[in-house]
This record gives sequence, C-alpha cells and structure tokens, in this order.
Amino acid sequence: MENSKMKWYTLAFMAFSTVWGFGNVLNGFVYFNGIQVIFSWILMFALYFVPYALMVGELGSAFKNAGGGVSSWIKETMGPKLAYYAGFTYWACHITYIASKGTGGLKALSWVIFRNHTVYDSLPTIYVQLATLAVFLLFCYVASRGLNPLKKLATLAGTSMFVMSILYILMMFAAPAINPNGGYVHMDFSFKNIVPQFNVQYFTSLSILVFAVGGCEKISPYVNKVENPEKGFPKGMIALAIMVCVCAILGTFAMGMMFDPKMINASEEAFKSYVANGAYWSFQKLGEYYHMGDTLLVIYALCNMVGQFSTLVLSIDAPLRMLLDNEEIREYIPSALFKKNKYGAYINGIKLVVVLSGSIILIQSFVPGAAAVLTQLNKLNSVCMPMRYLWVFAAYVALRQAMDKFPADYRFVKNQAVAKFFGIWCFIVTAACCVLGMYDKDPFTFALNVIAPVVLCALGLIMPKLAEKERREGKR
Repeated sequence: MENSKMKWYTLAFMAFSTVWGFGNVLNGFVYFNGIQVIFSWILMFALYFVPYALMVGELGSAFKNAGGGVSSWIKETMGPKLAYYAGFTYWACHITYIASKGTGGLKALSWVIFRNHTVYDSLPTIYVQLATLAVFLLFCYVASRGLNPLKKLATLAGTSMFVMSILYILMMFAAPAINPNGGYVHMDFSFKNIVPQFNVQYFTSLSILVFAVGGCEKISPYVNKVENPEKGFPKGMIALAIMVCVCAILGTFAMGMMFDPKMINASEEAFKSYVANGAYWSFQKLGEYYHMGDTLLVIYALCNMVGQFSTLVLSIDAPLRMLLDNEEIREYIPSALFKKNKYGAYINGIKLVVVLSGSIILIQSFVPGAAAVLTQLNKLNSVCMPMRYLWVFAAYVALRQAMDKFPADYRFVKNQAVAKFFGIWCFIVTAACCVLGMYDKDPFTFALNVIAPVVLCALGLIMPKLAEKERREGKR
C-alpha cells in the first residue's frame, strides 16, 4: 500500500493551509508598525517556529502509532493525569476562540452586504453582541443535534482562504506594472524603519506572532500516512517552515505597498479599525488597482464568512469530543459531562460551552464599539490559544529524557543538551508571551485577558476533584 501514501510535499501543503492564514499577515503588520514586523518574523521563525516544527516531527516519529496527538504524547511520556490536563487545555483554549468566530462571521457578512465598515462598526455594541449570541446558540443547537453539516464547507473555505492569501501576494506585486498610477505607499527601508523599538508595546504583542505560527502539531496524526515517514515527515515540516516564512515576509511587503503605518497608529480608534477591517480593505484596494470594483472584496468576505461560521460549529463539537472520547483520561472528568442525548452529542458538555463562551460574548456587550470587540478577541485568543503549545514542548523534553524507551526514526538534533535546550527555550518563550500578552492599556481588556485563562485553568483543576469525589461516594 506504499503507493497510497502521501508525499512529503503534500503533507507540507496540508500543514500550510492549516497553520497559515491571511489574518496572520495583517496582524503582524498592524501590531508591529508595518514592515518593521519583518525583523520580528525572521527572529520568530529562526528561534521558535523552525525548532517547534522539527520537534513536532520528532514527536510524530516517536509516537507514529498514537492517534491522539499531544494528549497521547503526554500520556506516553508523563502519565494519564497530565494527559488529561493537556486534553483539557486544548478544549479550554477553544472557548475564547468560539466566542470570536461568531463575531468574525457577522463582520464578514456585513462586508458582503454593505461593502464598508461603517454600518457594522457604528451599531451599538449590545445589538452586535446579542446577534453574535444568537448565532452562537444556533450553532450550539446544530452541534447538539449530532449534525456536522459544515465540515466539507470548512475544508472548502479553508482552502479558498489559502488561495486568496497567495493570490493577494501575487496580484499585489504585479499591480504596479499593470496600474502604475495606483497610488502605492513608498516603503522606507532605512535602519530606523526596519528595526523595531523594543518597548512595552512590542513585548506585549509578541503573543500575536506566537499564535500566528502555532498549530503544526495538528498534522502529527498523518505521520504514518507519509511515504518514508522517518525522512518524509521532517522534510514536510521544514518545507512548511520555509513556506510560512516566505509568505509572511512577501505578504508584509505587499501590505506595505498598500497601507501607511502612520495611518494605522494615528489613534486608538484607527488602530482598532485596522485590526477589525484591514483584511477587507486589502482586497477592496486590490480590486481598485485592477479596476474590478468590489469583486475581490466580496469573494474574500464570503470565503471568510463561511470559514468563520463553519469553524464555529466544528470548534463547539470537535475539541469536546477529543476530550470526552479519550478513554485514557475519562477517570479525571465528572461523569455528568459524558451524558449523551439521542443524537449522540455530549449535551452537558455543549451546555458548559454555552455558559463559558456565552459569558465572554455577553461581557463584551459593555465594550464601546464593535471594532473594539474584534480587537479585544484577537488579543484574548493570542493569550489563550498558545497555552496548548506548552504541552508540545513539555512532551518533547520528556521524550528526550526517556530516549531509550521511545526510539524514533528521526531526531531533531542528536545532542541531548541542545535538544532539551530548544524544548525548554520554546516552552519559556510561549509562556512568557502568553503572560506578557495579557497586558493592555485598557483596564477592561486587561481584566478579560487575565480572568478568562485563570477561570479556564481553575475549571481544569476542579474537574479531577469532582471526579474523585464521585468515586469516593460510589457514584461511578
């Protein structure tokens, strides 16, 4: 059956479309003062993403028969209780992610209908959040019926967004030749405009870049499906790192021809507006350069809308099933969460998602301005989502600690000290970026960035205690 196995470059493209998106280019550009982000991207790729991807390659090679991804790695190297915490973290990170998907989907829909940002951004926040809550509850209902009608749509939307991202770069570089008088921004490549200022704003925004490059461990279940996995899988991971690096840098140059960082940083409102609307303005301007009107904008907004809503329903269902379907960690979870309805959905688990994600949506009703809500969720996700990467690096250090027990066809590096250094280094960088990313000048945003992860971590610690109490009382 060797012929049916995928080539390493197929794996690389699959991983690339999973990890990378157009929003990552925009966030880097907006948060790091335009083309100054290139310096930070290069550092992030060299010192974080490349070793991260290669460590995932080694973990995948060592545990190529383990289908549970990070939780399986943690169970093999550190035991079932820590595997529970890894699985719980993966699920808990999606609570904030779910809250952002409904908002992002409605934002995209408003661009499809109105072709501008003013209508949506001028609406009272409470109306926007109530509409977001209604969309969220609708998709929770869909998930509770055991339906997953959007899985193929999600794949299609993800692929189309990937194509649009590449198309943006190609069309933007060709635009000056086709329309020389398009009014492009002149990029200043002097030293002061290339090297960033290492201030509080810089270090508290690094979580945005960590969030952007994370997630390649999702590809680990495909190790066995790659031709010659001991060589093919790491080769695919290296190709992924190169593609992401090239796209980030070329995408930043393309955006630098279009937007002036001085306009982005003109005021707090302008900054929030670019975070919320910059991707749509990018395709709207690209359409103007090519005399295509709003065609590219509408295509991008439609793709994004379908992607946001389909990801919403998948994020309600899939992480919950990954947590509760894992037989090896069930003893640490209260039995009430395993209750299924007649459609086979974990109904109490979905209710817990409703309470947690719904609370974030309702709390944001008090935020002044719809653009501020999206900016806030962007930062909150950059704080919470990278928390799951910590388990990848913990598993890697534990793997190297017990090398004799877990032979692998591929090793990131042969030297034990160097391997452990990179595992610990990436763990510290991730943890530091998550903690620093919590800070914000706005007290409300700062509070949300701290309270949300603390509440989710506390819930993860409480669940095993409740399960233990049930066992003592003979209820399970």
